[in-house]
Amino acid sequence: MVGTGKGAENGILIKDAESLERAHKLEVVVVDKTGTLTEGKPTVTDYLTVRGTANSNEIKLLQMAAAVERNSEHPLAEAVVNYAISQGVDRKKLTGVQDFDAVTGRGVQGVIDGHLIQIGTERWMQDLDIDTQSLQSQRQAWEQAAKTTAWVAIDGKAEGLMGISDALKNTSAQAVSALQKMGLEVVMLTGDNQQTAEAIAQAVGIHRVFAEVRPDQKAAKIKQLQSEGPNKNRQVAMVGDGINDAPALAQADVGISIGTGTDVAIAASDITLISGDLKGIVTAIQLSKATIANIRQNLFFAFIYNVAGIPIAAGILYPIFGWLLNPIIAGGAMAFSSVSVVTNALRLRNFQPKGVR
Repeated sequence: MVGTGKGAENGILIKDAESLERAHKLEVVVVDKTGTLTEGKPTVTDYLTVRGTANSNEIKLLQMAAAVERNSEHPLAEAVVNYAISQGVDRKKLTGVQDFDAVTGRGVQGVIDGHLIQIGTERWMQDLDIDTQSLQSQRQAWEQAAKTTAWVAIDGKAEGLMGISDALKNTSAQAVSALQKMGLEVVMLTGDNQQTAEAIAQAVGIHRVFAEVRPDQKAAKIKQLQSEGPNKNRQVAMVGDGINDAPALAQADVGISIGTGTDVAIAASDITLISGDLKGIVTAIQLSKATIANIRQNLFFAFIYNVAGIPIAAGILYPIFGWLLNPIIAGGAMAFSSVSVVTNALRLRNFQPKGVR
């Protein structure tokens, strides 16, 4: 009770005592990228078209892409719509989309005035046999700069490319470093392409990355990590904030959600970081270890009186010293046992996170 209360004081909501207890056994912490390591507020920073730089062509293509993306709830879709409006596209013209479809982990598509518009990943374009050679140098440069790229294709032909940036949270690198110093392996999980994922991982000090992972594959990656190691039973935590993270949060031994994320993710998790600051993970694990240490001390206090008192009460010392245990003393010892346990538990009120402030 004191441990979960102290967690709340530090902006950490712990669902139950079991979740707090499991946290001290963790060996691996898996973090989602968007909205977890990053701010979750992507913005379009670069935009190029294949057919030259004629302003009319650029704006027309951008308007069509934004019209399709407006039907999506993905954060990247919002970034495209906002960018189009900032470039002078009238929001009222972002209509007329038919047969809209969101392809999980790939992108979105829809039909405008009889033309099929598709916006998505490089891999999706390859699956669709769409030639993307014309802007490959730009794509690679943007991805090396840790930007997510999205192709815009019309009727099966690549017509444009966007570079989308999502700033890292100020505390992400500090949190990763603190977790690693605690002996934990930190793994990044993302749907981004390998190059972009590795650039972001390098920026925060993460050495192992699972990239191009579809939402329906995230739980399987957690299960894979759990089956690693000599005992095939590694304790894994998953940190995420989106609807797509919910299955992975449920699969993990400890699911940790970002309080600024979706309600589904919060409901599927065991621990919620109210502020979204990843340093809360470090605090939660430290609190778990402090609580478990306190519990073990309390078990000592709870049993030491019985271990010493019961043999004396049974007369083990009577033949030698003539000692028996007075019931009044026995009752006092039991009461003092309870006082010792409660007093020791209350010491947790003095808990302070170390190395994360």
